[in-house]
Amino acid sequence: MAVTMQTLIDEASVIPVLTVGDIAHAAPLADALASGGLKVIEMTWRTENALEVMQAMKAARPELIIGMGTLRNGDQCRACLEAKADFLVSPGLTPVLAAALREVDLPVLPGVATAGEAMQAAEMGFEVLKFFPAEQAGGLPYLKSLHGPLPDLRFCPTGSISAEKAPDYLALPNVVCVGGSWIANSKMIEAGDWDRIEANARKAQSMKP
Repeated sequence: MAVTMQTLIDEASVIPVLTVGDIAHAAPLADALASGGLKVIEMTWRTENALEVMQAMKAARPELIIGMGTLRNGDQCRACLEAKADFLVSPGLTPVLAAALREVDLPVLPGVATAGEAMQAAEMGFEVLKFFPAEQAGGLPYLKSLHGPLPDLRFCPTGSISAEKAPDYLALPNVVCVGGSWIANSKMIEAGDWDRIEANARKAQSMKP
């Protein structure tokens, strides 16, 4: 069944933002996240094997909804479509990238950091936006202030959001989900600390409003 933006909104709470280079970690990582109750995952394209890791995680736990992040150009967007990614995420948005993202029939979370960027993304037809880097771009106060002038825009803030701050973000009326690397950071993954990752995933899932 095709994943829609509404699917992401319904199923996501805190989305683990993963950076994984070793395909051998894919299956146990998918098991830990799924066993912790999470359903929506973002794999960043920051390693050479990122697409293959994403595919291996989907093969291990087909119930997971796994998207590809850190996308910057059309070639990456098309490669993600061919690799069967469920959704796409970008750190920012340009007219060229926006055109490429619209060409692929997948839910997209394009990155914005200001009110002007959010308005431009909305004019380009994007309905849910990644607020990035969240903490560095103004954090909770800034995102809360956007709700007054831009009440129709919805956000997934990502960037240095801790387990302690995630619930406060999720409580904002214009936030539908939050991205967080704290659930499974590179150190935990490389150490094979699957029990800790599963515990973090369970904590993240419990934050869903």
